[in-house]
Amino acid sequence: MISVVIPLYNKEKQIAHTLQSVLNQTFQNFEVVIVDDGSTDGSVVEVGKFKDSRIRLVHQQNAGVSAARNRGIEETKGELIAFLDADDEWKPEYLATQYHLYQKYPDCSVYACNYEFRDSEGKVTPTIIRKIPFAGEDGILSNYFEVASCSHPPICSISVMVKKEAIQAVGGFPLDVSHGEDLLTWANLAIRNKIAYSRQVCSIYCLKSDYGVNSKPINIPQGNLVGSRLESLLQMPSLERRNDLKKYIGRWYKIRSHIFLRGGEKKNAFINICRAMRFQPNEWQLYVFLILLIFPVSFVNYLFRKLR
Repeated sequence: MISVVIPLYNKEKQIAHTLQSVLNQTFQNFEVVIVDDGSTDGSVVEVGKFKDSRIRLVHQQNAGVSAARNRGIEETKGELIAFLDADDEWKPEYLATQYHLYQKYPDCSVYACNYEFRDSEGKVTPTIIRKIPFAGEDGILSNYFEVASCSHPPICSISVMVKKEAIQAVGGFPLDVSHGEDLLTWANLAIRNKIAYSRQVCSIYCLKSDYGVNSKPINIPQGNLVGSRLESLLQMPSLERRNDLKKYIGRWYKIRSHIFLRGGEKKNAFINICRAMRFQPNEWQLYVFLILLIFPVSFVNYLFRKLR
């Protein structure tokens, strides 16, 4: 049996569609654990409209998405856990594809498939996944950090299934991180476990209406918990392909510097550009970012829109 964990917070307009995509799976041996993280809208009412004994609704006071996912992990009964966010969806063959990976690659503890983006107007955009180390439809993703440092994330919170013992071994999702908590979890899993990956697109990541570079970022990441913890992984004796992790860390700081540039926070942008250069000294875009620091934020955002 596969246990599906869905953290839920104020998604009354999306949760029914998301939950229906689970019930429509061709693979039907599953349970659904929905963790209501203190919703204040009609989300719980929408879940209650589904009369399926495989669905369990667990309530907790609002504590954030990591706490909700961790609570879901505790509540699951299956050996395998698949995560899905309450405003995204799966294609009907998603669980079947993941279970096929589980059967085909018994030495793996993490299973992922490709996904696509869909905006609020229904436009679908494929991911860009580079440097997959195998030629067929599926295989072992032996170079996770290399792929993640030059692509869209090969693992995301709606396209991954893990063995329960594996996610528990890394402590689940960090509770003190509000931006990039899932990224840290995938990194910890990737260092300690083999990953089976399918090129098949089985998940749909639904972009919010404010996604993109057309306006000032809403969520400007503060602090450096994610970066410092990624750097600490370089000290792990079991780490292979150390240079790939360094490139991945550099990419993380580059993304942060880009966000700070667009948000007009030039000091933080400069700090993160310098951090990125420690790990990616030959990344030419970082030097462009340095030049952009002298320009007003309105011009920077105009330029990024043009180059999108």
